[in-house]
Amino acid sequence: MRVLLLGGGGREHALALGLVADPAVEALIAAPGNPGIADVAELRQTDLTDPAAVAALAVEAAADLVVIGPEAPLVAGVADAVRAKGIPVFGPSAEAARLEGSKAFAKDVMTAAGVPTARAYTCADPGSVAKALDEFGPPYVVKNDGLAAGKGVVVTDDRATAERHARDCGRVVIEEYLAGPEVSLFVVTDGEAAVPLLPAQDFKRVGDGDSGPNTGGMGAYAPLPWAPPGLVDEVMRDVVHPTLAEMRRRGTPFAGLLYVGLAITAGGPRVIEFNARFGDPETQVVLALLETPLAGLLHAAATGTLAAHPPLRWREGAAVTVVVAAENYPAAPRTGDVITGADRPGVIHAGTVRRAADGALLSAGGRVLCGTATGPTLAAARDAAYALVDGIGLAGSHHRTDIAAGAVDGRITVPTS
Repeated sequence: MRVLLLGGGGREHALALGLVADPAVEALIAAPGNPGIADVAELRQTDLTDPAAVAALAVEAAADLVVIGPEAPLVAGVADAVRAKGIPVFGPSAEAARLEGSKAFAKDVMTAAGVPTARAYTCADPGSVAKALDEFGPPYVVKNDGLAAGKGVVVTDDRATAERHARDCGRVVIEEYLAGPEVSLFVVTDGEAAVPLLPAQDFKRVGDGDSGPNTGGMGAYAPLPWAPPGLVDEVMRDVVHPTLAEMRRRGTPFAGLLYVGLAITAGGPRVIEFNARFGDPETQVVLALLETPLAGLLHAAATGTLAAHPPLRWREGAAVTVVVAAENYPAAPRTGDVITGADRPGVIHAGTVRRAADGALLSAGGRVLCGTATGPTLAAARDAAYALVDGIGLAGSHHRTDIAAGAVDGRITVPTS
């Protein structure tokens, strides 16, 4: 199988490692890739949001499967253009990708499907914003209606901050705050059949103790020792299958990766958001534990044969990933600094480039690298991940020191009232 992987971040590096480990994959081509992906794939350049250009590359590469990593190409209709060439694609159509592309659309689908979620209002003017903030009260949850690279959500007790974010975004979804630990559940689906992966937890805030602004994600771990029994079955029954049925009813079936972001509240799981692709950095830990060949699983979803796919197999133990961010991330990250210590197994590249003159590895984004490790226990995996991070040199960089600490110490609890 020849696989074309689109994207060049940490999620795509993790996907690339999973794909090349599948014995069925004879060649992996990545566009644009990154220096880490370059170790296992042939890199190509293309405009990821140009459907015609990506479709032409898929034909030129003689791809048997195209895997779309980021959200922007999905919303732009890249999957539709590649499918029109007769090439299997892992990723939803542009219409189905609206589950991520528009928070208001996702809420409409959830309401129609009876999915448990927060009460919300879509607002586009100061008057409606003020009314919604008055009704829900603090903590205020204000979400950009469109794509925002994981940084379009503000959760704050400060009314002025909430109003400013709404004003800056223009069109927002304002919703009630959901109290409880958060869970990310990835579901592989061909539109009918659906297969859940291991639930994970990520850390959105930039600082220890969930302080500071939201980011694209500063770390993650899996599995979740504190998760209520039957959680995945409940989410599949009450969230995933009703959502897929509603998308089929609308004539826009969702096939690809449905990312279900949840809060585990006193009343049970509630959906915070849907994404239309693998999440970063949860992908790093979930795929580190997946023993089932990845390309075969994604190909089954892309070809409508997922119901016949064998049950998934998982490695014993746990996985933890810790993100190393550039100085001044997430505001205006500094780039162009030399990185050392990144040439070890488990170091996943995200925002990196090679300097043409001498091949030195440089920072090229906000989230630069992450250390991903497995272990027989969550504590062992955590220690190993931080050992990887401690070996990375990047001037001015920062990382959280508490990834998975609460789970290891048994401090995460589900509200009961």
